[in-house]
Amino acid sequence: MATAILTLSSKNYSSWSLRAWLLCRLAGLRVEEQMVALDDPEVRAELLLLSPSVLVPRLTHEGASVWDTLAIAEYLHELYPNIGMYPKDRIARAHCRSVSGEIHSGFTNLRSALPMNLKVRHDRFPIFSGAKADIERVETIWAECLGDYGGPWLFGDEPTVADAMFAPVAQRFITYAVPVSKQSAAYCHMINSWPLMREWIDDARAEPDEMIELETEF
Repeated sequence: MATAILTLSSKNYSSWSLRAWLLCRLAGLRVEEQMVALDDPEVRAELLLLSPSVLVPRLTHEGASVWDTLAIAEYLHELYPNIGMYPKDRIARAHCRSVSGEIHSGFTNLRSALPMNLKVRHDRFPIFSGAKADIERVETIWAECLGDYGGPWLFGDEPTVADAMFAPVAQRFITYAVPVSKQSAAYCHMINSWPLMREWIDDARAEPDEMIELETEF
């Protein structure tokens, strides 16, 4: 029986919900999923990047309520320090935390230019110049991690917090046919083929709700 509740917004549109869900699955924590309604004004504001704070997803577990994605990662790491959410090596662990923090706090142009939408696939999509620097930075991070730790995941043989944090970015690159290096494309393909990712995508495609604001091509 689930001992935790994970509150989510949309599986189709919410990259933060995806990250938190992946983190819980990586930790092996069984959760009961509770979805909030997309017509909730606060939820819509978060998904449309109009809110200064993101209070969903939220993990409720044994009296604790944790709503920031990186805070959820750290909370789960405290619960299960030996399960491999972060690399064992101190230097690699610091690197993992750094790139995870970077994706958590930055890349606003990328988020606005390429909103999360797992139900669609574009063959071509215009990418405004502000997002191109973000895309280049993501590719630099991936190249450094895959080069330093040997892949196929960012920090070696097994997925870590960093892969959960970058999984929505990989899906955005696929959704919008973003031109990337062969190495980045291979990483995106691996993320897309990840059984956890396939499970999430299947649920996302079954969602009945739509947000017209995120369906418009521009």
